[in-house]
Amino acid sequence: MAFRARHLLGIEQLAPLEITTVLDLAERYVDLNRRTVKQSDVLAGMTQINLFFENSTRTQSSFELAGKRLGADVMNMAVANSSVKKGETLIDTALTLNAMHPDLLVVRHAASGAVNLLAQKVDCAVLNAGDGRHEHPTQALLDALTIRRSKGRVERLTIAICGDVAHSRVARSNLILLGKMGNNLRLIGPPTLMPPGFAELGAEVFDDMREGLKGADVVMMLRLQKERMDGGFIPSMREYYHRFGLDAEKLSHAKPDAIVMHPGPMNRGVEIDGELADDINHSVIQDQVEMGVAVRMACMDLLARNLRAERGRRIVETLV
Repeated sequence: MAFRARHLLGIEQLAPLEITTVLDLAERYVDLNRRTVKQSDVLAGMTQINLFFENSTRTQSSFELAGKRLGADVMNMAVANSSVKKGETLIDTALTLNAMHPDLLVVRHAASGAVNLLAQKVDCAVLNAGDGRHEHPTQALLDALTIRRSKGRVERLTIAICGDVAHSRVARSNLILLGKMGNNLRLIGPPTLMPPGFAELGAEVFDDMREGLKGADVVMMLRLQKERMDGGFIPSMREYYHRFGLDAEKLSHAKPDAIVMHPGPMNRGVEIDGELADDINHSVIQDQVEMGVAVRMACMDLLARNLRAERGRRIVETLV
């Protein structure tokens, strides 16, 4: 099998062939999810715990649905009501969960690196559902699948990622994945929301939307993450939309068949014009939501196979 990862902590650790393996399997789960009967027994007998230290209706519900459709026993841990709020450390939480013998642990945390730390303390497979400003691997994978289904490929495209790059783990994961697949990458946004390190990932940087969108095949808008801002990054929402919000006029500088993406939730009239977000000729935002369930099913399926194989090897070694 081409996918050999023990955990899914980020895109950085995945080879292009492993990325393609996830996308190919996800295609099969897209078909399953469109059937009347959507159930599979791939994860039958396995337990999945969703541990979200940050609120996320979209990602958590997507992982929950993915696990249930694969036949897992799924538990959503209410962190707001847990011992974490009483002072329990992250490592203590990991040890407590490990004692319950879960098979899959899906984690979202506000601190970069927190998910990696948890993965070192548990025996199960860990999936990163977003950690700080670090990575959000399944979002990048679902974006790649959306692009491939729309464009027929996920290589040799001009892709513009626009907006609040500084606070975006989605931007980082997408830059890594799309760079591995050989695309021409552009970052567009105000200098205050454009950290210098991102240019080192091989992307051209623009502070002019029209210039940056010229000839783009894919336009990926980012949410303005006001909850992560502790200073005056933008003069006003109105000014931000005027310069960096996507509307029909700015999009006209991209290719005529360019697709528009957004990881959600959208701030209509801030990052993107509402009518453009719903434009069936360009917008694939709802497709991204659909692909999210299929990609997360594929990731959990592949990690579960590796986990079973590892446990099998341990049993053999014990017997020998």
